[in-house]
Amino acid sequence: MPEAKVAFIGGSGLYNMDGLPDRDEIEISTPFGPPSDRIVTGTLNGVGIAFLPRHGKGHRLSPTELPARANIYALKTLGVERIISISAVGSLKESVRPLDLLVPDQLIDRTRSRKDTFFGNGIVAHVGFAEPFCPALSEVLAQSARDQKASVHSGGTYVVMEGPQFSTRAESQLYRSWGASVVGMTALPEAKLAREAEICYATLALVTDYDVWRQSEEQVSVELVIANLVQNTETSRKIIVDVVTKLPRKRDCACESALKDAIITDRDHIPQEAKERLAPLVGRYL
Repeated sequence: MPEAKVAFIGGSGLYNMDGLPDRDEIEISTPFGPPSDRIVTGTLNGVGIAFLPRHGKGHRLSPTELPARANIYALKTLGVERIISISAVGSLKESVRPLDLLVPDQLIDRTRSRKDTFFGNGIVAHVGFAEPFCPALSEVLAQSARDQKASVHSGGTYVVMEGPQFSTRAESQLYRSWGASVVGMTALPEAKLAREAEICYATLALVTDYDVWRQSEEQVSVELVIANLVQNTETSRKIIVDVVTKLPRKRDCACESALKDAIITDRDHIPQEAKERLAPLVGRYL
């Protein structure tokens, strides 16, 4: 199985990655079911990478249906150490305009129907999540966006709602009162699962609209979202190519040892089945 150090999870509007030397598509089975789609692997500027269309080719999966555990687990088995997520969002601030990009540094969880941990069934772990995005990876991502002359905001809070419906106006105003910058549907549970898998995780949020708080704007619709995403897709691809060249070979962040002191279950009481199921994640500690 090929090894990929960096993975990109493409959101709405970004379903494929063409032009990779040694391009291949692989199917991976996991204890949590199949991933969203086949994973594309290849080489980009000399670095082994993987690409996964979050919603599947053709956009078949809703945010609630996403097999996030299978997605992150599959990437872990490929040797992935860093994940960059591409995500469509609505703006909650006047200064964050449609067609802007934002690299968030905080999350607020408003999801309610998603499995958000690999643990349970005989093994319990509590990872630190005060900084939900990897600061080092986020900084490199923001710098790549700046170098591509994109209008990018570095830092901000991303509210993750359940969906698939868009926000009510009251919800949108509530999120604004919290000081949040954007609202979307996909950064969680990905960020939590990536932390449990000791993978660095950062998001490139593509701003498509002003959500519904700004009543002077046209109502949020799929047509509006996709139209603005199309304009940002080419910029996103350029950033993907650039960011790979800027990443240091070795990681120097807390993400790579997130599980070191997080497993609370007595080692003698962890079932063998649990050890085998989570071997790619916990093998180094058990």
